[in-house]
Amino acid sequence: MNLQQLTTFCTVLSEGSMTAAADKLFLTQPAVSQQIRNLEDEMGVNLLVRGVRQVKPTLQGQLLYDYAKRILHLTQQAEVAIQTISQELTGDLRIGTLNSLGLYLVSPIIGLFLKHNSNLNISLTYGTGEKIISEMRKGNMDVVILPDLKTEYGIEFQDFDKKFLFKDEIWLVGSGKNTSLPSSIELKQLPSHPVISFTEKYPGFRLMMEKKYTADKIHYKPVFETDNVGTLKRVIESGLGWGFLPSHSIRKQVRTGRLSLIQCEDVKYSVSVNMYFKKDPQKEQMVDVFYRALHQQALNH
Repeated sequence: MNLQQLTTFCTVLSEGSMTAAADKLFLTQPAVSQQIRNLEDEMGVNLLVRGVRQVKPTLQGQLLYDYAKRILHLTQQAEVAIQTISQELTGDLRIGTLNSLGLYLVSPIIGLFLKHNSNLNISLTYGTGEKIISEMRKGNMDVVILPDLKTEYGIEFQDFDKKFLFKDEIWLVGSGKNTSLPSSIELKQLPSHPVISFTEKYPGFRLMMEKKYTADKIHYKPVFETDNVGTLKRVIESGLGWGFLPSHSIRKQVRTGRLSLIQCEDVKYSVSVNMYFKKDPQKEQMVDVFYRALHQQALNH
């Protein structure tokens, strides 16, 4: 059992399938399957229940998953601690992102940086994509985590480079306790249940849905809407309706059955989430370490 196998195993469960895990890890599906088989052979037990659309952990698999997440998190902490201390990171780092991305990617690693480097000052700003982009234009951001700027907002910044973090999707989810929910629907069936709306939708997804609603003459009024993804998850879990949410924010709830994934056959959407950073030689080391920590957090989530 090695770290690569544990990373692959955790990714299969967090993504819900071998194919999705392969895409996230930049591996082939057979390579992922072989790693899981090798891990099962070494442990002497079946770790996964392989379904038609989604894999789930066995009891032994769930136990390993819980331990593996802790092992990978400790490994990440060790890497960040060693890198920050060895490179003597100092100075100011101004970071901007969406609330949901910040809670998922940035918040878990901020403490690691500050704990091991007292000469580092971090400013973290949450806001809409438009607000963060405005701050980029003013020169008030060193690092920004956003969905692809060209695809979603139709802009690019010459003084910022970018690095890929992960692929995000938009999923339709309902309460895992509601056994009456269908496993798949057509978009025209969306108003058949109360709709919970996430107002911080990616611009590209919002535009795509507006076109579909107009073309299919779909009309509905959300029973609840907010830009706080945590509140939306709790509202949907309680069974008050269903709604579209970014997959990065709900993988754990879907995997554990608290939220139920509903396939919407005519709605398929994915976008790259990138880290954008200023071309500043004085902050190059700091940005590089920060990116590696972010990327590892994305893989371990």
